[in-house]
Amino acid sequence: MDYDSRKIEKKWQKRWTKDGVFEADPDPSRPKFFLTCPYPYVNGALHIGHGRTYTVADLIARYNRMRGFNVLFPMASHMTGTPIQGMVDRIKSGDQVAMEQYKRDLRLYLETEEEVEAQLAKFIDPWVTARFFAKAIRQDFDALGYSIDWRRKFATGDKTYNQFVTWQYHKFMDKGYIKQGDYPLLYCPNDGNPVGEDDLLEGATAKVKEFTAIKFDFEDGYLVAATLRPETIFGVTNMWIHPTEEYVWALVNGEKWVVSKKAVKKLKLQAKEVEVLETFPGSKIIGKSFQAVHDGHDIPIFPAEFVDPNNATGVVYSVPGHAPFDYIALRDLWEDPSPLKPYGISAEEVRAIEIISMIEMKGYSEFPAKDAVESRNIKSQAQAEELEAATQEIYKAEFYDGVMKDNCMQFSGREIKDVKEDVVKWMKSTNHIDVFYEPDVRPVVCKCGADVQIGVFAGQWFLDYESTGWKDEAWKALNSMDIVPETFRNLFEATFDWLAQRPCARKRGIGTKLPFDEEWIIESLSDSTIYMAFYTISHKITGNKLKPEQLTLSFFDYVFLGKGGIKKTAKETGISEDLLKSMRDEFAYWYPNDQRHTAPSHISNHLSFAIFHHVAIFPEKHWLKCISLNEHVNLEGARMSKSKGNVFPLVEIPQKYGADVYRTYAVSAAEPGSLMDWRERDVPAVRNRLQSFMEIMQKHSTKEPRVYLKKDKPAAITRWLLSKVNSIIESCTQNLDNFRLRDYAIAVTSEMTRAVNHYLRRPEVPKEEREGTLAYVCDVWVRLAAPLIPHTCEEVWSKMDRDGYISLASWPKPDKKLIDPSIEVAHQVVLSTMRDVREIMKLLKDTKAKKVHVYVAPEWMFQALNSVREAELPVIVGTIMKHLMSNPDFRKYGKQVKNIVDRVAKENGLWDHSSSAADEIAVLLGSANYMSEELGLEVVIQNSESPECDPQNKARFALPGRTSLFLE
Repeated sequence: MDYDSRKIEKKWQKRWTKDGVFEADPDPSRPKFFLTCPYPYVNGALHIGHGRTYTVADLIARYNRMRGFNVLFPMASHMTGTPIQGMVDRIKSGDQVAMEQYKRDLRLYLETEEEVEAQLAKFIDPWVTARFFAKAIRQDFDALGYSIDWRRKFATGDKTYNQFVTWQYHKFMDKGYIKQGDYPLLYCPNDGNPVGEDDLLEGATAKVKEFTAIKFDFEDGYLVAATLRPETIFGVTNMWIHPTEEYVWALVNGEKWVVSKKAVKKLKLQAKEVEVLETFPGSKIIGKSFQAVHDGHDIPIFPAEFVDPNNATGVVYSVPGHAPFDYIALRDLWEDPSPLKPYGISAEEVRAIEIISMIEMKGYSEFPAKDAVESRNIKSQAQAEELEAATQEIYKAEFYDGVMKDNCMQFSGREIKDVKEDVVKWMKSTNHIDVFYEPDVRPVVCKCGADVQIGVFAGQWFLDYESTGWKDEAWKALNSMDIVPETFRNLFEATFDWLAQRPCARKRGIGTKLPFDEEWIIESLSDSTIYMAFYTISHKITGNKLKPEQLTLSFFDYVFLGKGGIKKTAKETGISEDLLKSMRDEFAYWYPNDQRHTAPSHISNHLSFAIFHHVAIFPEKHWLKCISLNEHVNLEGARMSKSKGNVFPLVEIPQKYGADVYRTYAVSAAEPGSLMDWRERDVPAVRNRLQSFMEIMQKHSTKEPRVYLKKDKPAAITRWLLSKVNSIIESCTQNLDNFRLRDYAIAVTSEMTRAVNHYLRRPEVPKEEREGTLAYVCDVWVRLAAPLIPHTCEEVWSKMDRDGYISLASWPKPDKKLIDPSIEVAHQVVLSTMRDVREIMKLLKDTKAKKVHVYVAPEWMFQALNSVREAELPVIVGTIMKHLMSNPDFRKYGKQVKNIVDRVAKENGLWDHSSSAADEIAVLLGSANYMSEELGLEVVIQNSESPECDPQNKARFALPGRTSLFLE
């Protein structure tokens, strides 16, 4: 049985497709399991990071299929939004970066450069682009053995899918969840369109951050500085302006403002009328003064090259008493005022500035920023990371513990955490306040290549997740569903806390027109939240060639909600009653979605939206039941990025390694909740594990399986292997049920191999017993491994001459009668004893031992530890001592009892050991020949209570499960 992985994999992929092995239809006689994974965006090739998510999902699907569930695992194509349209527009415009990016992806699937150029020329049509990559991605998925029901595929740009989304949005409108108004959102100036997470090359987690723009009186207008902490205006000592950057005097909604020139476009995008009156270098106003908001006193303007003119207004006010960056910058000017000389600012003038303390809190002096800087020994403005850490420390401490001091007017004595909104209201009443928006992270780059800004536009449509009752229902759903691993639940909770209004439409891109305002197109995440329901009927829509106009609101009401009579719906739609009923039955059978599997990056958008949208439309019985997640993948220790060129395309995996090797690596390298790092050097070890599996199967799987029971008097090592294998069945089942997928993969590829190889090295097993036992083990093992390495296991299954596909075979159940924990523990004593002997032999160096005496602890010690275990005592020395010394059988061994108890405490609990000294001796005696052969020593097993040879008094150190040794 040669392990030619690619040949084997293609063979079984063709057979699965030909026989429709993974096509699932309703079967009321069987429990169902409906699993979904995000449909891929079809604007380019996928990489191994995507592969991890889909491989984990397929493992889950295959496992549940073998457990007897009727499993539906469908897949579709995501093409709505602006990514495809954006790339098409870049190609039309001759954008060389975009064209080269697509060429790289096309070369993965096309053989010649002529074919690449010809296909690229067709990518001026988004549908051509989407269809090409949808087909390519399906081939990639098939090549990795994903057990998908492809009959149910669709694209989110299909007109029939548009009808489904239209129905969804009518439901939201009926409930009052859709609103229209002025709303700040991420916006691409190049595309002239709002953008969502799927539209971004960089900054996919970005959100809108609201700054308070404070208008300080300056000459005949305002000097406008943006801040996140408007309550700190009472501590302003100066203003920072970049001396060489351009600033403007501009009319902003009729008022004269000074802001950076780069802020002008942002202000225009944020629904403000802006007219630039004058452009000048920052140096022109440095040395001048402006007026404090609260009392009108003059405050100077200083130069600072750390000011970023592209951040907010490019004007920064300085609060050195409470802002570490400001403190260190002002301190630098005190120490060396020479940079101020060109602006006519004297050393005396700058040194006369007094830091203002305006917030009091315990644990800090009157100037917390100074404390934070000095405690970190920060010497320079260049120490940005240390300054940022100091800033976060002070801001957090002041927010929770700070109190406004007496110099803060009517706000004196109030806690910082309660005062911000009132300070803003007060400044608004005197016309010293406005609003400025920025993304909360930088950079944020659209897939068209443009820097994303914040736009505010009249008439923007958005989903109001704070609509009365909606969030309450969503919390109810979240609290009742499984999040796996549970550690990700807090990310959902954090998202629910901040989720408020979400723009749901834009005026450009591919998608469904907003039914109430057809100038707008529903955005790509807002139309991809309940599509799991569409899987249940999509094959019947395409198979029966239903037209989009037949899929009316009443159609979806009937199929998904059971509303409206079937006769009325049939008459309205022209769809037969039988077909309508079959679609209603499909949905009723498959829904709810039992498990939704994806990556944590979707928590803050798609996954949370999916929970909200399900509770808005469906009854509680159809809400999502479980969301499982796996972390992302690094490549050789670095995050993958197409722009950096360190992406490993999924299409190359089967060709380079084989699907089953990749699947094993992707599952065994890390548990789902941990980041996985793909390391090329580790791949051969994975391949070797699969090669060992195949070699064992080739030699032993085709024999007649037989289970040797105690009455058959098998060798002790046979009883051990049977127990071990059934324990592994039990642990694999538990690990898969509890999403410990790495533990499962390690058990099935490594632990089983070690157990079988160890059994094969034991000379005391008769040939017939060995063959029957190993054939039984192979029958179990191949089924255990099938969800992980399905192609390899199908090949083995066929060579074993079994009926049907192993993909549809039953999952092995542990035979409880064969599990004997004591014999497994005893065998571990054999292995640990051999390991200890080898360690001692290393220490002997030039001295060669000929014999090893193995001392087993006395029976009373086994009884003592069994007594402690049965009493379920806490690991407290006094408690255990009291328990043991109350028994006269143990009391006479007082000093030794104390030694044992101290050892239990040191190890923080009891360790595994045989049930009795006799059992431990029997296993060691049965393994003595094997141990002797492996160690190259004569092995003598002795009871430590009456050793025949113990010249160095080693027997006294023996403990249950832990033999003592003497080498001679």
